[in-house]
Amino acid sequence: MAVTLTVEQQALKELGRALRAETDGKAIRKDLIRQLKQPLQPAVTEIKSGVMSMASGGLSHGGEPLRAAVARKIRAEAKLSGYAVGVRVRARKTEAVRGFRNAPKRLNSPKGWRHPVFGSDRWVQQIGKPRYFDEPLEGRKAEFRRAVIEAMDSTARRIGYRIKL
Repeated sequence: MAVTLTVEQQALKELGRALRAETDGKAIRKDLIRQLKQPLQPAVTEIKSGVMSMASGGLSHGGEPLRAAVARKIRAEAKLSGYAVGVRVRARKTEAVRGFRNAPKRLNSPKGWRHPVFGSDRWVQQIGKPRYFDEPLEGRKAEFRRAVIEAMDSTARRIGYRIKL
């Protein structure tokens, strides 16, 4: 499968390469990553509060609550090199929560998930909070794009590099 990078992704990748050549490139790179992730933080907070506001029920199980485990795994990420260059909000799988690895995905799905009822042969369909992850990000793409370009531009000016957008 071929991967096509957008102009901004290619420019971000080239800026990452330019930072490697700088003497204080690691510190500048950390600042750039912080600037890239900063505009996503309100959306991340909104996503986490969305999953935490989901209704809860059932028996006590003694482990980590599902909602808290899913919220803990949601974070903003920035990548300057490699396969998937860019900035994104990501919900990692929840390995240790009662064997429910795909909890972030299934809680977001309008179809929900099926699971057996404890102590019986019955299976039930359960729905989490559909679109808790998608809604805070919708309609903000232009805002995020503008913030990424501003962060790239300020970093490029800082090291005397010219971005080709």
